[in-house]
Parts: sequence; C-alpha cells; structure tokens
Amino acid sequence: MMREIAVIAFAQSDTLRSTGEVSEVEMLMPVLHDVIAQTSLKTADIGFTCSGSCDYLAGRAFSFTLALDGVGAWPPISESHVEMDGAWALYEAWTKLLSGDADTALVYAYGKSSPGSLRDVLTRQLDPYYVAPLWPDSVALAALQAQALLDAGDTDEPELAAIGARSRATDNPRAQLKGPVPHGDYLVRPLRTGDCPPIGDGAAAVVLAAGERARELCERPAWIRGIDHRIEAHSLGVRDLTDSPSTRLAAERAGVFERPVDTAELHAPFTSQEVVLRKALKLDESVRVNPSGGALAANPMMAAGLIRIGEAAARIHRGESDRALAHATSGPCLQQNLVAVLEGDPR
Repeated sequence: MMREIAVIAFAQSDTLRSTGEVSEVEMLMPVLHDVIAQTSLKTADIGFTCSGSCDYLAGRAFSFTLALDGVGAWPPISESHVEMDGAWALYEAWTKLLSGDADTALVYAYGKSSPGSLRDVLTRQLDPYYVAPLWPDSVALAALQAQALLDAGDTDEPELAAIGARSRATDNPRAQLKGPVPHGDYLVRPLRTGDCPPIGDGAAAVVLAAGERARELCERPAWIRGIDHRIEAHSLGVRDLTDSPSTRLAAERAGVFERPVDTAELHAPFTSQEVVLRKALKLDESVRVNPSGGALAANPMMAAGLIRIGEAAARIHRGESDRALAHATSGPCLQQNLVAVLEGDPR
C-alpha cells in the first residue's frame, strides 16, 4: 500500500496590490513562522523543503536562493525548487515523502507581480517561435477562450458575472477583493474587469506529514488520497478551448470520480475558466465551489494554486469538509492542470 501523506498545516499572507516596501524574504517569513507554529515541529525537524516561484516575476536569475534566508538554510537542509506554482512543489514533496526519504515536508510559494507588467511577463510562457513574438497577453488569450464558450452556447455574460460576484462575496480575511465589487467595463471583450483576477503579491505555505506522524501533529489531517497533473498541447490552435481533457484525465487518475466531493477549490483566474473546469470535473450544484473566493478574489502568481490545496485542507482541518477537490493551473487557457483529492478521517 502507498504511504499515507497529509496536509497538516496551512498559512498564507494577505494578498496586496503592491508590497514594494518589503522584499520576498520579508513577505515570506511571517507565513513560514505561522505554518510551523501550527505544529509542534521546529525548523530542524522538517525533513524536506520545496518551493515554487518564478524568476521572471523577480527579474533576476536564481531569485529563489534569496528566499532561503527566510527558511534558514544553515545547518544545511534537504531542499528543492520548481519554477512553477507551489502546487507543483507540493507534488514533488509528496513523492519525496512517498519514497520514505522524509516524514515531514515544508512547501512554500510566493510571487510579487506588482514590479512589472504581468500581462507582458506571462507572454514568456508561450511558444517562443510562433506565438510569443506576437506578444498576445494573458487576458487577450483568456478572452479568446471566453468567446469560444459563448459561441458554443456553454455560457453567457450574465453567468460569468454571477461567477465573479459569488467569488468576491467570500468572507475570507486574506482575499484582496471581496464584497460587492462592480463587474466593470470590458477589459478585452467579452471579458470585463470583474471576469479577471486582481494583480497582487502574496505567499503561502503548507506542511506535509506521513502516516502516524501526521496524526500526532494534527487533530484532523487532510489526507492526500490522490494527486495527478497533465498538460495540453502547447499550441493553442490545436486545442478545443471550450474543454479541458487534461483536467479530466488528472481528476480521473487522482480518483475524483470514485465518490462525490463536497468542496472544490478551483484555480480559475477567469470566470470563463470556471465554466470549463466545472464541466471537466463534473461538478454539480451540490458542490461548494471556491468558498475562499478563489483566484478571482486573490491571485498571487506562483502561490494561488498552492493556496487552493491549502484552503481545501483547512476546511477539512476545521471539520467543514470531508472530501475536497483542489485544482491548480499554469500556462495560457488552462494549459497545465493539477488535481488533488483530500479527505479527513471519519467523524
């Protein structure tokens, strides 16, 4: 049997439009202190550390090495990094614990989008030969996806507005946007400002533990019963933007369809992408979708996907969920998708 791995603690910073007065390390350190304090562990007790971030946001190579000052890399620690959202760092840490090389792991992610033009930075994710030289930005590409959904009859603008309003009605104290946020004017038709995520800086961290160690450290661990990630073709022209087969396959391999889930934290930065994900994941109205507000309420780049897993786990910790789905994405128009299933012990 596979080794049981659980999320035992989750912490995140406030997501702010700009944190120009603090460095990445200063933004990250309170989050790391918070997540460790939720357990009886000390920093030296952590068997493995893995982070997720992006040098393009920081504007310098190997920027993640500076963030290790916030972790404390002396005495030497077992550490790794992924140039991706922190959800993929969690995947690496999960495999590390499965191997038996460690019993606990710290996973953290952070991103500061405020220093530059995020819409321009994200063009670097595109095909470098045929698409990136045209500089189509992330909002314009999401608008193409939204228009494809409208043309197919899969949604309409009132439904998209309702998704945005529901997401920002959250009482999440860490959310950047909440309450009756106006849907606004068109940003790139058919997407209005309310259909798009806010730009913000933030950080998040989780602690993983294996087997009985998880039960010792957490009253109700959020067990990772399955996790998988898949990728679509790089070229947008060969994809059906109204569907997400990679999400569906990842969900199938993670065991989502074996039993109903009661909560789904979807990393859908645009309202139209929630429509695509709901269809791929076969979510009906009985499932609570993004009670935290999701990426439409706060979207710190490189941390928003890890936050979806953390928020789902936190609801299990509090007894508000028994079986939750968490999803993370990266790339244009839901190009890469990770799906996890988390469960609490029977009550």
